[in-house]
Amino acid sequence: MDSHRNSHIQTVAIIGGGPAGLMAAEIISQHGYRVDIYDAMPSVGRKFLLAGVGGMNITHSEPLPAFIRRYGDRAAQIEPLLRALPPDALREWIHGLGIDTFVGTSGRVFPTQMKAAPLLRAWLHRLREAGVQLHVRHRWLGFGNADALRLQTPAGDISPQPDAVVLALGGGSWAKLGSDGAWVPLLQQRGVSVAPLQAANCGFERAWSEMFRQRFAGEPLKTVALSLTDAEGQHEYKRGECVVTGHGVEGSLIYAFSARIRELIRRNGSATVLLDLLPDRDATKVLEELARPRGSRSISSHLQSRLGLKGVKASLLRELLDADSFADPARLAAAIKALPLTLHAARPIDEAISSAGGVSFEALDSKLMLKQLPGIFCAGEMLDWEAPTGGYLLTACFASGKVAGQGVVDWLQQARRMQPT
Repeated sequence: MDSHRNSHIQTVAIIGGGPAGLMAAEIISQHGYRVDIYDAMPSVGRKFLLAGVGGMNITHSEPLPAFIRRYGDRAAQIEPLLRALPPDALREWIHGLGIDTFVGTSGRVFPTQMKAAPLLRAWLHRLREAGVQLHVRHRWLGFGNADALRLQTPAGDISPQPDAVVLALGGGSWAKLGSDGAWVPLLQQRGVSVAPLQAANCGFERAWSEMFRQRFAGEPLKTVALSLTDAEGQHEYKRGECVVTGHGVEGSLIYAFSARIRELIRRNGSATVLLDLLPDRDATKVLEELARPRGSRSISSHLQSRLGLKGVKASLLRELLDADSFADPARLAAAIKALPLTLHAARPIDEAISSAGGVSFEALDSKLMLKQLPGIFCAGEMLDWEAPTGGYLLTACFASGKVAGQGVVDWLQQARRMQPT
């Protein structure tokens, strides 16, 4: 980027109007630079608004060390971003927009109104007041001559040449909302290392029998637990809920394990998780109930009367176990507490809540500037990290936007100091 012009107000282009791009714009505009936000969609923040439809989960209230561990293999790279904008500071920033928040029973943090739209409206108003210009229906096509940007607009292509750029183009999920991953080859052509985009916080495929699929697709599996031993031999058991789908399973409990399930499938061709259908019942007690005489009652009636197992849970046992297991109380009890469910593939990335992969942290400096392309910074989900749902995704997007924005400010100030007087 051209940073050697003395006679004009320095300009910064933000490509992508999601949380990361908007946060970068806020930081940069506070230092007197002209900021232009370009977004391919008819309005900004579309995925952010969709995330808020069921209740806007902004962040999480758990202690920061535990919070950081949620980022798995990339915790070390995400930690300095979160230190720059920790969850408590993010809540204070939201309060500064006139939006109150509260902590739910799960520890998740929500706006009091439970919606994203009021927050986004207040934020955009503040950005406009600061002079930030929004340009919608402007799709980034890469770089032109002399590192000018190439943007496709309704009025034809344009080639602005800002002093610095923040790329906040999102990942590869929900293409209809703007995150289509089309930027990947554009950066790879410039020598930037980009890990392949993959589905994260996604459902997984299991070929159900036609009868089970027709009867139970869409049915929730409530009060269950899932356990998994991952590719590194680490074991985890977690309670929650998931949903049977026509293709397999999805839902928050599955999403919590999605990275490890995906890795097992990559290594082995499949991944087997264990479902505890009665996490509130001790295994010994389950066996005692099953061993009681059932007389003329069917095994289905016995399961319902002794253990309360019916509907989708009872049918899932039928779907996954052979007849011999139902004839043996010990085997049946073991299956109720640890029912093997083998999954064969992740659902397509465009169905996923988020994506893994993206610009490698090794391609960036500590301020999120591309080493190959000085003056160009990256932020948000297009970086190579992933996290479970629960506020962790949004928090890291906001935090990376702040770090990239401050990185732009520092870079422009340093470049100006180096100019001849």
